[in-house]
Amino acid sequence: MSKKIGLALGSGGSRGVAHLGVLKALEEEGIVPDYITGCSMGSVIGAGYASGLSVEEMYRLVKKLKAIQLIDITAVPITRLALTRGNKMRNMLLSKLGETNFSDLKIPFRCVASDLYSGRLVTLSEGKVATAVAASSSMPTIFPPVKLDKKLLIDGGVLCRVPTEQCKEMGADVVIAVDVLDNTGESVGQVKNIVTMVMRIFDIMDYNASEMKKKLYGTKNELWLVPEMKGLSQYAVKDAEKAFDEGYAVTKSKIKEIKKFIK
Repeated sequence: MSKKIGLALGSGGSRGVAHLGVLKALEEEGIVPDYITGCSMGSVIGAGYASGLSVEEMYRLVKKLKAIQLIDITAVPITRLALTRGNKMRNMLLSKLGETNFSDLKIPFRCVASDLYSGRLVTLSEGKVATAVAASSSMPTIFPPVKLDKKLLIDGGVLCRVPTEQCKEMGADVVIAVDVLDNTGESVGQVKNIVTMVMRIFDIMDYNASEMKKKLYGTKNELWLVPEMKGLSQYAVKDAEKAFDEGYAVTKSKIKEIKKFIK
């Protein structure tokens, strides 16, 4: 009996394009996940792949994007819950995922978000996929929270950068986890303004929370892929092609280990 393979795609902004490189390399080796989980940008890529979008199609879309297409600055940020309205990002997601429900997906998929009301991590697995993905990728202060049922949801990376446990809960025997933010906790030379300050704070919190999770829960039945992303900003769309190449390269370099792991 073959092992059920889970693929956990972590948060990462534009660095998350590395997930497409990982998927491309796995496809070339005939490796297709039985389950996919995602957080933030990992949820965007994971949902698209689970819905049937090809790696090539998603990559073409990403390369056409510019930062201004993802940002819709509000005129009165102090009275709102975010510096942007988030409409453009949400519309981009909706245009590709449409009215797709979780039950319509070709590969079982779940994503995680953080509930501002309860302070707890929420796993989303029902209803409209686009709404869940928008919630999972709503970076605090940058994009507005998503109201869903009685919850106010923001980026899952606040509490869980790479959702490996959720993959196991779905039925995965082994999990290939992709972490594209491994070195974001390293020192920086300067913090220029309030926006870069917020982003830097988020990087530090996210990195340290993820490291603590690894130490507390270990990596049983998990194989981690960590692309060499040094120098690549998770906020710069111009780095997308380099991020793709890094994801592809790390997967190819570990393909023997991966095949042994899932056998």
